[in-house]
Amino acid sequence: MLSDTERVKEIIRILKEKYPDARTTLDWETPFQLLAATILAAQSTDKKVNEVTKTLFKKYPTPAAFAHANVSELEQDIHATGFFRQKARAIMAASQDIVEKYGGEIPGTLEELTELRGVGRKTANVVLANTVGKQAIIVDTHMLRVSGRLGLADPKVVKKKDADEVERRLMKVVPPDSWTIFSHLILFLGRDICTAKAPQHDICPILHLCPTGRAELAGGAH
Repeated sequence: MLSDTERVKEIIRILKEKYPDARTTLDWETPFQLLAATILAAQSTDKKVNEVTKTLFKKYPTPAAFAHANVSELEQDIHATGFFRQKARAIMAASQDIVEKYGGEIPGTLEELTELRGVGRKTANVVLANTVGKQAIIVDTHMLRVSGRLGLADPKVVKKKDADEVERRLMKVVPPDSWTIFSHLILFLGRDICTAKAPQHDICPILHLCPTGRAELAGGAH
């Protein structure tokens, strides 16, 4: 029987073949743009966020521009991504901190990023993994769901949506040099096959490594 770490290594090997171009699908040119886009992506799709940021980043090209934005106007600008009031406040607060504490340059450590108002660990990890090459486990809705189904995270923790605890658990079983690629691969699998409502067990390339999928298929066979 494979250990969790051995199973993760095999999952990565198989999914790299399935998704050779796995990466963040948010469009960005600067670390700050990625931070803002990641905030907007909560409870939304990357495709929708990319549609919005195409014009948003032209209107607000810098953290200072967001920091001094008219909040009502910004809410309208990002309305299509959902939860626009909370997201407008989060982006403006983070932008103000970046301007006031870091002279408009986004900081480069997890500790500094998570001290910015409106920025949580997931957003910080997305920025660090994709801009400075720091290895990071990115726990979004797909990672919560798929890691739970794979038995890599405690179902009770997943049910509570405790992303920090899931991140800590995955950091123990995923090889440290593979944290980022594992995150990207699970994201692609979660969007493509291991969806929330109707996981396609019959075409999943890692079904043999997934206790939930095997159990559900076996149950449906009776």
